[in-house]
Amino acid sequence: MPSEPDTGGWAAAPDLAEAACAWSRWLAEERRLATHSLDAYRRDLQAFLTFLTGHLGRPPHLADVPALTQADLRAWLAARHHRGMAKSSTNRALSAVRSFLRWLSRNGQADATALAAIKGPRSPRALPKAIATEEMNALAAAVETSDAEPWVAARDLALLLLLYGCGLRIGEALSLTRREAPAPDTEALRVLGKGGKERLVPVLPVVAEAVQEYLALCPYRAEPDGPLFLGARGKRLAPRILQRSLQALRLKLGLPDWTTPHALRHSFATHLLAGGGDLRIIQELLGHASLSTTQRYTGVDAARLSSVYRSAHPRARKPVS
Repeated sequence: MPSEPDTGGWAAAPDLAEAACAWSRWLAEERRLATHSLDAYRRDLQAFLTFLTGHLGRPPHLADVPALTQADLRAWLAARHHRGMAKSSTNRALSAVRSFLRWLSRNGQADATALAAIKGPRSPRALPKAIATEEMNALAAAVETSDAEPWVAARDLALLLLLYGCGLRIGEALSLTRREAPAPDTEALRVLGKGGKERLVPVLPVVAEAVQEYLALCPYRAEPDGPLFLGARGKRLAPRILQRSLQALRLKLGLPDWTTPHALRHSFATHLLAGGGDLRIIQELLGHASLSTTQRYTGVDAARLSSVYRSAHPRARKPVS
């Protein structure tokens, strides 16, 4: 007796749902998308299929895909707009749908090349938010003198310095094992980034010292292959704990609302660029696949220079009446 096709909970008829499952496996196994990116792509395609179910009056079949028109996709985009979805969110969702349609075409399951060419709404590209050097110093001092247990304060400081001193994503820092903890003589740290890509980042002595101080105070004995950063119960530290801690310190110090763990990574890149760092080197340190992603930081630096120029140059000031 033939087995039932794997529909994976997709809002579609079995044949299209089976194709969606195969596409999802391809993203994970061949494209090697990071877990968060893979989950986002799946959610976006599921939302599109749910829209089609209402739009067509029934779950869509594989045979319905070639019959879809650009007007159908525009109706989906319009529905997202009416629901108040951000343009950036819609563009990401459109990217997921395009990926699925192109995959169907390449695998001969449905000719959807014309649909895959539709463009999404234009959205201004926001510049990364960076924390000023003096604000970073105040943040580090506040962590050191917080009311938290000494080992927790040492842990949070080590994490902040890793994010700011090495430009790590919070997930990259929290995935480090005890074996990978930088020692005083460590010159570079091997980091597993998005898509399973490895990179080497230099380690400043102050970062290694902070990590070693945390390990000396930590009450839990970590296994070599166990997590480096632990929570109050000795388990792997959850990102939300650091996010809440930073939020409390931000309010206490009156820092900008973009003072988040990811802003420390932005600050790493912005301050390197301001200090004369090479854009290609910064791209490697951040683990960006495309230089265009790193080039956003030139906009941050240019905006800062323009601000300084307007406030300092005599001819830029408005005359006093």
